Order: sequence, then C-alpha cells, then structure tokens
Amino acid sequence: MTARAIMIQGTGSDVGKSLLVAGLARVFTRRGLRVRPFKPQNMSNNAAVTADGGEIGRAQALQARAARVPLSVHMNPVLLKPQSDVGAQVVVQGKILGNAKAREYQGLKPKLLGAVLDSFGRLASDCDLVLVEGAGSASEVNLRKSDIANMGFARAADVPVVLVGDIDRGGVIASLVGTKTVIDAADADMIVGFIVNRFRGDPTLFDDGMKTVSERTGWPALGLVPYFNGAHRLPAEDAVVLQDKRMGDADGRIRVAVLVYPRIANFDDFDPLRLDPGVDLVFVGPHQPVPGDARLVILPGSKSTIADLASLREWGWDIDLKAHLRRGGFVLGICGGYQMLGRTIADPHGIEGPPQKVDGLGLFDVDTVLEGDKVLVEVTGETVDGAVPFKGYEMHVGRSTSGRGGSLRPLLSLGSGKTDGAVSGDGRVAGCYIHGLLADDRQRQHWLKLIGGRAAGFDYEADVDITLDLLADHLEKHIDCDRLLALAREPKIGA
Repeated sequence: MTARAIMIQGTGSDVGKSLLVAGLARVFTRRGLRVRPFKPQNMSNNAAVTADGGEIGRAQALQARAARVPLSVHMNPVLLKPQSDVGAQVVVQGKILGNAKAREYQGLKPKLLGAVLDSFGRLASDCDLVLVEGAGSASEVNLRKSDIANMGFARAADVPVVLVGDIDRGGVIASLVGTKTVIDAADADMIVGFIVNRFRGDPTLFDDGMKTVSERTGWPALGLVPYFNGAHRLPAEDAVVLQDKRMGDADGRIRVAVLVYPRIANFDDFDPLRLDPGVDLVFVGPHQPVPGDARLVILPGSKSTIADLASLREWGWDIDLKAHLRRGGFVLGICGGYQMLGRTIADPHGIEGPPQKVDGLGLFDVDTVLEGDKVLVEVTGETVDGAVPFKGYEMHVGRSTSGRGGSLRPLLSLGSGKTDGAVSGDGRVAGCYIHGLLADDRQRQHWLKLIGGRAAGFDYEADVDITLDLLADHLEKHIDCDRLLALAREPKIGA
C-alpha cells in the first residue's frame, strides 16, 4: 500500500464534509496526484451506478468526478438506504445484503468492518491519496463501540483525522472543543487539525475564536472557510435541501413541480431543471397543493414505492394530478414514480414491506411487480418519438408491463429492440425507469419544448465541472492544503 490518506470528520451532520472532500479532490487532482474518495458508511437514498456494476452514495459520485476517475463500489462500501423511520436496506460493496432495523444494524456493523477495510485497501493500492469522509458526528460516543464510519475506521486503518465545524449553525467553538472533551483520549489523538466551515463576514473577527479552539484542544487550525456561494449548483445528497424550496412568482419561466414524498430517491435527477434559467422548479412538500400553474408535474423515484404512493394519496396529490391533467398539464414518472402511474403495484415477496398488491393511480395501463435482482446499469438510447438521444442509468427492482388496451407506446428505445417506459395516447402522461434523463441537455430541451417552454442553451455537465474548479480555487485560498497533504500518512491496516 503506497497511498497516503487523511479523513475529514465533522462535529455533526451537514457541516459540509462532502463538499470539502469534493473540493479537495479537485485541488489535489489538479496538482497531478491520483486521488480517490472514500466513505466507509453512508446513509442516503440518492445513489449512483458504478462502472463495476454496483451503487454508491451520490456524494462519493461527485467526489470521484472531482478526482476525474470512474465510480467504484469500493468508494462507499457500506450504503444504507432508509425504507422506514427505523430501518434501512443495507448495501455492501455495491450489492444488497438485506434489510435491518436501526438496533439490528448496530450489531451488524462490526461484521462489516472487514469489507470496509478491504475496499479501502483496494483504493489505496492504486492511487497517491485517499480522501476519507466520515459520517454524522465524531462525538456520538453512544455508538462508538461498533463504529465503522468515524473513529472506529480511523483507528482500524490508522488514518489521521481533520475535524470540521460549521460556524453558520452557531456554537462552533463549543462543538469543536466539546468533541475533544467527550471522545476517548486515543480517538482525540487521531485528530491532527481542525477546519471551521461556512463563515460569513469579516474573518478577522474570528481570529480569537480559532486561537481559543487551538488552545483548548491542542489541534492546529488548518483553515477558516467562507461560505461557498456555488454550493447549490452541485448535486446534493441529503433530501433536507428539498425542504427549503418555496413557491413564488415564476417570472416568466415555465413552472415544473416535483412531488417530495417521504422516501424520495435520486432527487438529483432534477438539479438540471433547478439550475436551468428557463425553469421555475418547485418541490411540493407534505400537504402542500400541486401549483395550478405548473405545466409539468414529476413523480420522482422512491425507496418504498407502495408506502410513498399511500402518502401521495393521503396528502391529496392524486386529486391534484387529475385536476392538473384536466387543465392540459403534463405528468412524468421516473422509476418509482413511473410505477405509481400505472394500474397496479405488487410486492409478492415483501421486498419493500409487507407482501401486498395495491392499485396505482391508473393514469395509464401499466402493471408492476417488484421482484427479481436489482437492475444497476448505465444506458443510452433515444426517444421513440423524435429520436432524441439520451444517456442515463437504471436503478430499480421490478418489472412493468403495459399496452393491454393498445393505447400506450414505449417512451424510450434502448437499442437492440429493447424499449423502456410508456406514453399515454394523448402524450401527456409518460414514465420510464431511466434516472439522469433530464441531466442530458438534449432530453431536457426536448421536454421543455414539449410542455411549451423555451430551450435555453444551458450545459449542465459543464456547469458542474466549472463549479468544482471554483470550489477548488476557494478551498486553496482558505485552507492550508500543503499542510493538509503533509499531515496525510500511509495507513497501517493490520499493523
């Protein structure tokens, strides 16, 4: 093993760890180093398909993009995909291991450490630098005994840690100093420095704050990072960001609404619409009405399709959708959303919950059965109508069949005679299994024209890459990256 490694942990969740690792990955990649991102354990329903046929958290996909390397299941060996308030699907090295409730998973974690260290070793053997991201808070001492995501991993792999605090939420001095106070002394010895993130205002006003943290902890300050204004232009992993979207004046842009049900998955599908200057994207939350002026309503992917369909009905969105169609609007379902649009959804083997069969929304003649192996594959093709090309990926369990009444036609052609999705006879209700469809500029412009919008010359993929470079510039200015690199060291797994 020749790579050096350093781990970015946080005083809490959502302190900016993922974005810092992405930016640092671009920083050191631009310096000519072979960089790999790594997160031992992640919890997210926003996942990406890897080149080696598995899935990892969306944050690691962005970090790999920043490092300009293909995605690998070893970048995120344990992925938890919540299916209820107390349980999650457990994905290990890209493949489903099974389902576990929170308490059951605590007992399972020590058994997963071997897979975590195996994946880490594979990455470290083929690069110069591994940037490791922790999960949640480094100070969760109640979970420390079975930890594989923070200090448990750092100690097992002998990887030095940089602790990040978020000043934007307040109490950053207490959170950093408090972490030193509550964690085990041997864990505290793994920390080689700290970073204060998301600062706003005059940085000189926090000089004494940085000194106080250093004096109380003995850790050197590695940077005071101002808030990065371009953060919203990069794919987010946590659905909490969707809670901040508000409806207002569309200012002449065409309005598109996305239904945010409890187990929404792969919501980064809609980042291109959110950033497109010709679109006013609205995320509709629980008990909120679907806006009457929306031209397109999107039903996104779901980790628990039948349960989310029940929530959709509870919140009255089934009635809103019918009214939306009567007004001449359009509806698009993606993956789980596509399944909801059909006549029935059956889960005979209890993959997502109790075995059952339920009625769908009945907006077109499609029946879905949740069974078989999970499909994880990148795909290309074109629309059946108009031959508009696309690229994207499939990530789903189940199969959908349609066309019994002869009024449906497939939405997409995948080549070699294969098709995907369905379109209603009037063309206003459509669905498919393809994620990332609207990230393809050609498809997004096609859909905007279809619903009466304008096709802006917005290049989404280029915008992401430009933003990653701007983030790297930002971090190089405010973090002592030379010292950070010097603090990284070769791991000693098994030593």
